[in-house]
Amino acid sequence: MSVPATPRPLVVKIGGAALATTDTSLEDIATLHREGIPLVVVHGGGAVISQWMQRSGSMPRFVRGLRVTDPPTLEVVVAVLAGLVNKHLVATLQAKGVKAMGLSGADGLLLQAQQADPELGLVGKVVAVDPTPIHTALSHGYLPVVAPVGIAIGEGGACQGSLLNINGDTAAGALARALHARLLVFLTDVEGVLDGAKRLLPRLLPQQARALVESGVAGGGMIPKIEACLDALATTRKTVIADGRRPHTLLDIVQGKPLGTVIG
Repeated sequence: MSVPATPRPLVVKIGGAALATTDTSLEDIATLHREGIPLVVVHGGGAVISQWMQRSGSMPRFVRGLRVTDPPTLEVVVAVLAGLVNKHLVATLQAKGVKAMGLSGADGLLLQAQQADPELGLVGKVVAVDPTPIHTALSHGYLPVVAPVGIAIGEGGACQGSLLNINGDTAAGALARALHARLLVFLTDVEGVLDGAKRLLPRLLPQQARALVESGVAGGGMIPKIEACLDALATTRKTVIADGRRPHTLLDIVQGKPLGTVIG
């Protein structure tokens, strides 16, 4: 079945802060959806995962800003991301009048992944994207809300029938690239990319962004955000990392106001 062509969408990555009642990210997303702008939302939920792990007596571990995922942790990741967090966001958006549809990267072979690094365990790197589920949802007026859980693919491209944890920022960058997004926005809990003196860098060329990662000035959770922006720039017109705690950051970015850090 052929899928109708859809306009280049806006891809928005939201973190756990979007679940807070004081955050306006979901309100902004609903406003843009009502205005007819095609959007794809990718969400994280790392804080919620850590909370559930701690309840079971497990301590989260991270390497280079990525969660180390053993089999018991993967069970929590899938349950929390594809279940609790995803459906909470879908329900909240639908209460705001949005036709939201929850998906995970495992659905329809959306995010096909292979194990990234034995040190990280069951964490996947995206090796292929099938955007058909996204195009189908958008063509019928739905707003896809994607949980970053991937389907494991073998070297020959065959589905292995197992799941992998994918960093939400990495997933957003891969989707933006596959969808030829007109804009990729990361709404996070910092002002943007900072220099060594903790000053905001309003714009970075790709080589400057890479240098910040290589030098260690950008670290922790900023590393996958920068790397995702660089990945998306193969087809995406503009990428932005900005503070989602600021009221109506997303609307202001779409309207062209200079906020956060533009990479590209």
